[in-house]
Amino acid sequence: MDKINILNTYIDNLSMQETLTIVEKTISSGKQLHHVVVNAGKIVALQSDLQLRQSVNESDLINADGQAVVWASKILGKPLKERVAGIDLMVNLIELAHRKNYKVFFFGAQEDVVKSVVKQYSSQYSSNIIAGYRNGYFKKDEEKEIAKEIAQSGAQMLFVAISSPTKENFLYDNKDVLQKVNFIMGVGGSFDVVSGKVKRAPIWMQNSGLEWAYRFSQEPQRMWKRYLVGNSKFIGLVIREKFKKNNTN
Repeated sequence: MDKINILNTYIDNLSMQETLTIVEKTISSGKQLHHVVVNAGKIVALQSDLQLRQSVNESDLINADGQAVVWASKILGKPLKERVAGIDLMVNLIELAHRKNYKVFFFGAQEDVVKSVVKQYSSQYSSNIIAGYRNGYFKKDEEKEIAKEIAQSGAQMLFVAISSPTKENFLYDNKDVLQKVNFIMGVGGSFDVVSGKVKRAPIWMQNSGLEWAYRFSQEPQRMWKRYLVGNSKFIGLVIREKFKKNNTN
């Protein structure tokens, strides 16, 4: 796969359809694919968080979740094909699970939220796709037992809805335990959206790179640092990288 290095992150230059094809082939072959999505905030974080950088870059496939990352790739002369939003990929893969009789494990969010997600997908498709679920609140020393529980559930897919860097490090540290699970992926706040706890931005805002602003408007006290500070740092990193690139040409 064609990987593009953007600010110490090796992103796969794939469309949504290409990503889905790779995942489907991996599951049908009985192998495992460790998937990660990156946005502006995560790229900023992994500049200094070396454990997170390792957990991300040593995964099997990395998609650009944020529109800002796609724009940055073009500014830096390394254009990515398109944004592959984690929540959209998850929704497509759950539909694939229904068609192919795969089972899915949902791990993360609050208990009522993850239960709501399971109920919604059971109603939309069938309870046959549900391998199991668990909320996202646990102690560090419980990780291995949770991973074993998931591995023994018979799931072909695992979606982890926990904040960064916990979800990335959990998947990286436990991927050997999770070897029988063919596709493992962190999906951040996607369960909150699916459950209806949080509304997703309109399509035009998603395409305009303003999804962050819509999310910020719903929870400003919780999100101000992530978006306002994080986005400013990301812009600074891109400008500095562009300046360095111009000086070396």
